[in-house]
Amino acid sequence: MKFDILWGMRPQGQPHALEKRRLRAIRLLEERESYRAVALQVHASLSSVVRWHQAYQQSGKEGLRPRPSPGRPPGLSTRQKQKLVRLLLAGPLEAGYATDLWTLKRIRQVIQRHFGVRYGMTNLWKLMRALGWSRQKPETKARERNEQAIRYWKRHVWPHIKKGRTAWGPFGVPG
Repeated sequence: MKFDILWGMRPQGQPHALEKRRLRAIRLLEERESYRAVALQVHASLSSVVRWHQAYQQSGKEGLRPRPSPGRPPGLSTRQKQKLVRLLLAGPLEAGYATDLWTLKRIRQVIQRHFGVRYGMTNLWKLMRALGWSRQKPETKARERNEQAIRYWKRHVWPHIKKGRTAWGPFGVPG
């Protein structure tokens, strides 16, 4: 927290919790606490406490209300994210893809098709993590794999291949 104060970074927390902190600072100032003491108690910079006090004097509690956060608004609303999860749980085959595997590229296409919102791969990955989805590594062994045939090949065929190799280099030249 002290690092945030020193560098003037936007504080972490829900807007209503930050508003409660500003109101607490005003209460403390009304109790004749100094700006510096209030700043220490509410974990804010001295300049922020002064700014809050000035806003309160000008506009009352309205001046301490949270403002919209800077930056680009989130791409999908909460309701749209819930619908996206339902679409993803239905599976890629239901979405019209030939294989039953979700990729970021496919998810991006589904979002664009259903919601008209474009995501970059990095932000899409962050969205998927926030929704509780993680990267899944496909099963490496085929279901049709014949374990008995593989054991036979390793015991009986491979040793003969290995013995028959000569000490030739990678380009057919003696090493």
